Amino acid sequence: MPLGFNDNIISDFRTNAGVLGGPFAGWVLLLLTTTGARSGREHTTPLGFVEDGDRLLVVGSAGGSDRHPDWYRNILVNPTVTVETGTETWQATAVAATGEERDALFAKVVAVAPGYADYQKGTDRILPVVALYRLPEDTYTPPTRLDALADELVAIHDWLRGELAALRGGLGARTTPVLTVELRKHCLTFCSAMAVHHGGEDAGLFPYLTREFPDKADAFDRLQREHGTVARILGELQELLARLDDADPERLRGEFDRLAAELETHFAYEEEQVLPLLRASA
Repeated sequence: MPLGFNDNIISDFRTNAGVLGGPFAGWVLLLLTTTGARSGREHTTPLGFVEDGDRLLVVGSAGGSDRHPDWYRNILVNPTVTVETGTETWQATAVAATGEERDALFAKVVAVAPGYADYQKGTDRILPVVALYRLPEDTYTPPTRLDALADELVAIHDWLRGELAALRGGLGARTTPVLTVELRKHCLTFCSAMAVHHGGEDAGLFPYLTREFPDKADAFDRLQREHGTVARILGELQELLARLDDADPERLRGEFDRLAAELETHFAYEEEQVLPLLRASA
């Protein structure tokens, strides 16, 4: 699609709060801003979307081209994106579906927008389906009982520990296509949960606690840096799982062990630093 064509849509979208006119009248789109996988620069693309519960689904159709669109390659490297829908602008985590989950989500999209089926027929490339999960806003309103938040934090950490252990255990049984698909799906769910959990802490909980306990600012800085380390490991892990059939089992297990060690260190430090503050504020 010509660059000028997209520029006209973006300009019209932003000028009229998402309501398009002229030749684009009636189109319902969002604007997706990604970070270039190589350049590191921001790129904005108008896309059709389908609502699916609390997430939005977009398809890397590229008009039926045999090449994945640039925005899709960008989110595989940098999954944090900006979404504009009418008068709203918000941050999201972009998660590409795979296997049976991708097929089920593509069927949902086609049921609403049948044109995507025609795009798929026009290429041997499997059109990717990407779910956009909204991240919490920058503002944070503390709950009435911070000790309840402390309990929730421990529960989330324990759940994530259990999910990681289940993923590690699944590596010993990845000999059938069905189990391979389930492992990929399980990993995407885990990675998405980690992104949402850390995104909420970075955008809300940590800034709030930093204001309340400025002497602990260094601890929150360290926790946020560790979030970046975990995100990089998760990205490497997803790349390995995308090539699960050809990946070296020992390397996969090594990546899981590395992730588990990083997470356990992170969780232990966070619980040591954050839980006493939440308990003391109750």
